Amino acid sequence: MSVDERLRTLTSWNADWKGLRVAVLGLSMTGFSVADTLTELGADVLVLSESADEEYERLVPVIGARLEIGSLATVPAALTDFDPEVVIASPGFAPAHPIIRWTQDAGIALWGDIELAWRVRDKVVRDDGTPAEWVLITGTNGKTTTTQLTAALLVEGGLRAAPCGNIGVPVLDAVRDPAGFDVFVVELSSHQLWYLGLSQPEGELFPHASVCLNLADDHLVWHGSAEAYRDAKALVYRNTRVACVYNKADEATRRMVEEAEVVEGARAIGFDLGTPGPSDLGVVEGLLVDRAFLDDRARSALEITTVADLQRVGLAAPHIVQNILAASALARSLGVEPEAIHSALESFRLDAHRIQVIATHAGITWIDDSKATNPHAAASSLRAYPGSVWVVGGDLKGVDIADLVASSGGTARAAVVIGVERASVVAAFERHAPTVPVFEVDAGDTGDVMNRVVEIAAGIVDDEGTVLLAPAAASFDQFTSYADRGHRFAEAVRTWIDRGSADDAGGSPSAF
Repeated sequence: MSVDERLRTLTSWNADWKGLRVAVLGLSMTGFSVADTLTELGADVLVLSESADEEYERLVPVIGARLEIGSLATVPAALTDFDPEVVIASPGFAPAHPIIRWTQDAGIALWGDIELAWRVRDKVVRDDGTPAEWVLITGTNGKTTTTQLTAALLVEGGLRAAPCGNIGVPVLDAVRDPAGFDVFVVELSSHQLWYLGLSQPEGELFPHASVCLNLADDHLVWHGSAEAYRDAKALVYRNTRVACVYNKADEATRRMVEEAEVVEGARAIGFDLGTPGPSDLGVVEGLLVDRAFLDDRARSALEITTVADLQRVGLAAPHIVQNILAASALARSLGVEPEAIHSALESFRLDAHRIQVIATHAGITWIDDSKATNPHAAASSLRAYPGSVWVVGGDLKGVDIADLVASSGGTARAAVVIGVERASVVAAFERHAPTVPVFEVDAGDTGDVMNRVVEIAAGIVDDEGTVLLAPAAASFDQFTSYADRGHRFAEAVRTWIDRGSADDAGGSPSAF
């Protein structure tokens, strides 16, 4: 049997994986889950990584795999000598990476962790003997919140649901959980979707339902172009069987559904903040309603919850309402009743660093939306908090911030610019929002950045108002993660409060 013929048989946990030579690229949480799964299946596994967490490095030989740590800037001899039959790459390996190019040029099968998880999804089955359903979630922004929401709604509806994937829990860990699940709610990054696009037919996913929440330029360096990024996102809809959920306010997502190759009978389900048509979810006079999953959808609708109820639990920001509508559509496609959705929303809370109110003191409200790591996310935050002092900047990831400043920057009371790419941000304000005062924080020490931000912002908002950290950029230029950036912002706010009053900021600084 040839390698290709053998790979076509590997579509079950119970298939013969023994001795299959698999090279695993990367040893983070995802890479380790891949190596651990494959060794359990009996494959011959070589893990290659430029660095490794000490615990993972210790465990790799324990589980029965080999580990090579060293530079991967070129194809290492250890990889060519191993002569892999399959290479499984962690999502951080971009299409242009030398090892990815070598793998494809050599005609070696190239998978991501999601394809492997789909192939072995029957390790634990439901009472009827079938594997769990898959629901796929992607988008430039809102993926994690919508994944958490969807899982919470499904659980309230009586289903065993596991949020997993790009959310931080590898899908392979969920698949191998002996407790078993009815539904995997899988957050997918554009990187993971790109790898799915390489799948042969036997490795393609057939999800129950899928959604692309929105589309805006992001990760352009990784993908190489906006078109390639869009094409990767569109793969979320491929082979969807029941419900293709899309954002009616984002034309790109509608086109993705129209162009997708889906299973016959799959429905297009729209959502937005307007009045819904049949097969849509939307908002009518302060009510979130479903006109998609009921028999008489041409003439009636089902109430899910109210904007007032969402306001009471801190979920009424417009982009969060959109996430709720998308999650509700996914849950309704699996039979969850509106009453269960309403009940789940009563107790659901957003993760830290997502439009999180840090404090309100001396008339100033401090908002941490450090998770707004691209312009699209920051625009949503600015719409939720118009007139705020906007803390913006960082690693722009190849994205031009000028469009965001032109469309939304003028709504800010002032801008406090941080990060290594400050010049681009300042120039965008000078050109597109020249009346907005701009203040630049040039602190070189990470520990000083947010203290200076808070001092400047407090000096601007010396009576009352909102300070919004929505950087529209990645954090790795000055911080270890968006969470680290948010934590440091919150600590600086608390330090400022402890000093007693906004007057301690030392007066209003000079703007450009």
